[in-house]
Parts: sequence; C-alpha cells; structure tokens
Amino acid sequence: MGSLFGTDGIRGTANTYPMTTEVALRVGRAVARLLQTNRVVIGQDTRLSGDMITHALVSGLCSEGAEVELLGVLPTPGIAVLTRVRKAAAGIVVSASHNPYHDNGIKIFGPDGFKLPDAAEAAIEAAVVSDHHGDKPPSDADRIGRVRTDTEAEAIYSDFLRTCIPPATGSNGFKIILDCAHGASYRVAPRVFADRGASVEALNVHPDGRNINRDCGSQHLQGLKQAVGRGRADVGLAFDGDGDRLIAVDDTGDVISGDRILAICAGYLHRCGRLRNETVVSTVMSNASLGRTLRTMGVRHVLTQVGDRHVVEAMRREGAVLGGEDSGHLIFAERHTTGDGLLTGLLLLDVMRSESKPLSQLKAVMTPFPQVLLNVPVRSKPRFEDVPSIHAAVRAAELELGDDGRVLVRYSGTEPLCRVMVEGPTTEKTERICRSLAQIVRTSIG
Repeated sequence: MGSLFGTDGIRGTANTYPMTTEVALRVGRAVARLLQTNRVVIGQDTRLSGDMITHALVSGLCSEGAEVELLGVLPTPGIAVLTRVRKAAAGIVVSASHNPYHDNGIKIFGPDGFKLPDAAEAAIEAAVVSDHHGDKPPSDADRIGRVRTDTEAEAIYSDFLRTCIPPATGSNGFKIILDCAHGASYRVAPRVFADRGASVEALNVHPDGRNINRDCGSQHLQGLKQAVGRGRADVGLAFDGDGDRLIAVDDTGDVISGDRILAICAGYLHRCGRLRNETVVSTVMSNASLGRTLRTMGVRHVLTQVGDRHVVEAMRREGAVLGGEDSGHLIFAERHTTGDGLLTGLLLLDVMRSESKPLSQLKAVMTPFPQVLLNVPVRSKPRFEDVPSIHAAVRAAELELGDDGRVLVRYSGTEPLCRVMVEGPTTEKTERICRSLAQIVRTSIG
C-alpha cells in the first residue's frame, strides 16, 4: 500500500490503485470507525466510475454501522453545504475535479464543511493500511447501516446560494453563457443563474460519463469565447468538472483568470468595508501582478503553498474572508467553507451590477505579467536539488530574469506532472525560458 492522500484527497486512474473498489471500501470503513459516525453524505460528479467508487464507499460505511445519504450528482461545494445542513459527521466527494473522465478521486469534509486536516487524513490512511493487513475485522451483523437517497440535495444547495446572493440583487438583465463542462454543475448552474433573472445559455450540459472536462470547462475556453462573441453576451462563466472553480470570459472575449477575479473582488470588498483585516490570501502560483495590485489598494497579501487547503488554513489563521488560486478556486469565507464556482460567478455578477461596469472595465484593476505554464509528464518526483540539470537550469533562468520575473517549478499533487511556470517582462522571453526549462525537465525525469 503506497501513500493515499495527496494535496486534494485521494486521486488516480479508476480501477488502478489507489482508485479501486477495494481501497474505497476500506476508506469507507476507516471513515466510519475513526469519526465514529452514524451519518455520512456522499455526492459525486458525472464521470463513468462515480457509481462504482460511491457504492464501494457505501459498502464500507454500512459495514461499520454508518447511515448513508446519497446526494447524487452535485458540485463539491454543494456537498460541503449538505454536510452541515444534514448534520453529518462527514461528507464524501467522489470526483477528480478538472481531470479527464478516466480519473477519479475521494475528498472528505468534516462536520463543519471544511476539508479534513492532515492529521485526520493520516489516521484514515493508517486505518486503511491496517484494514488491508486484516488487523481488525468488520463489525458484526447487528451493526449494519442503511442507505437512503436525498432527493432535496440540489434544492438545498440552490437555496444556500440564494441566501448568499438574493435574486433581487443578483444578475438581472445580464446575458450569460455558462460552460458546465458536462460535469457536476450541469443541472444546478443553469437554474441558479436563471433564477437571478439573467438570460442564460448553457453549454456542455449533456454528460455521458466520458465527456466531463473534454475540450470544455474552465481549462478549455475556446468554445466559451466563441459563444460569448457570437451571442454578444455580457459574460461567460466556465466551471470545472466538480464545480468548485470558475474562470470568466468578458464581453470582449478576454479570459479573466482566478487572480484577476480575486483582484476585482478584493477591490470591491475593500471599498465596501467588508474585506476583513484588509487581507487577501493566494498561493505562490499567483501572478506577481496580483501582489502589486493589492499593495496599491493598501491590502495585505499572504502567500501559501499550492492547494486550496493551504489557502483556507491561512485565511482562518489570518482572519481573512477572501482567498484563492489563479486556477479559479476562490474562497469567500463570509459565506462558504470551500471554493465554489457558482458562488464566485454570482458574486462577480453582483460586482458588475453594483459598479455598473462591464467585466471588460473591471478587469483593468490588474494587468497580469506575461506568464507561461507548461505541464511535463514525469516518471518520478525527486527533489529538484537532487537533479543537477534541473537545479542549474532554474538558477540560470532566475539570473536571466532578475527582478523582471520569476520561476516556479513544482510537482502536481494529484497527477504525475511537473509544472513549470515562468513570468517575465515579455511574452517572447517568457515562452522561451519556460520551453527551455520544460525540455530539461522532460529529458531529466520525463
């Protein structure tokens, strides 16, 4: 048994360790034992293997006496909401987020709607290994749980969003195009935005188990850009497969990433006196222009490691209400415990309405530095300091850029990838340095 939990739960190719039914069953048993729970809610996205993994988890949970409520297809942030509303001891998400359909994953929320801390995940992992070795048999026949389907889950999540941004102050009059990525938001997102009085056109809302994230959603924006231009829409909103990310397209067809949305929302909350402790949290992957923009506003910028878990931890520590990642995973702590693409979209529209400005004007608050990010498949993940060719290439790139840019080379926490990111003074120079670094990584460990 290798390590299970990465930066965002357990993730891998379905039917391949660790995303097998055997591991999922043991995870279910471990969650029930360690959390000593009698109630767990489980939701999933639309990928083919979702039912398989969900039912394996259910078997493990029920074998330890847990009562399970199946939420069906629901965005990850909706599952966090239902965990609190149903007073469950845990909420389990079966999803691989923005990954292709053949991957899947398991994420776990605690009763407060926050993802489990590292210590709890480590305890679950240890229990799964113990279960694998047969150290503790399942409970007896008198302690078997039951399963029911929660038919109100989607409505409860929609009502939660309605309380966050009431329809009367929402997106009335806007023409919006949504890209639901054939994922978990395909039903609820069009309804939520139409409920605000917006004219809504929804793309990629016909999941077949295999088309989730395929050439659509927050990582593939060409189709949305074309639809916004063709329909002369006010804005396009693209979600990822599990609905916790948002990337926007403005009325001119320009892509507005998470960093720019953070800057727009930070400025708005600052002007309204709602930016608690005058602090915004983001990760080291944020564009350097975000930090400069926030400093100009008089807002403190706190940087963390990559991953929404680290962002949330820093926000709670610093008393911040706004944080996120350039990937579009934004957290509005006044209203939610985790990133929520639908909530982010509603808040962005509310800023547009309140400021009486199109997104193409609001984006001027921040001009990103040229940034290039390349993902290099790798066969292993050694420390970069232990690979002389990579270490030397990074140092050389940093010396060439000086104060006019930066280099960040890191491994993905969920995939066998090395992410090479370079920011520089010009697009040409940035692309050249990034391609050169990526090639050295590919040659060394690819």
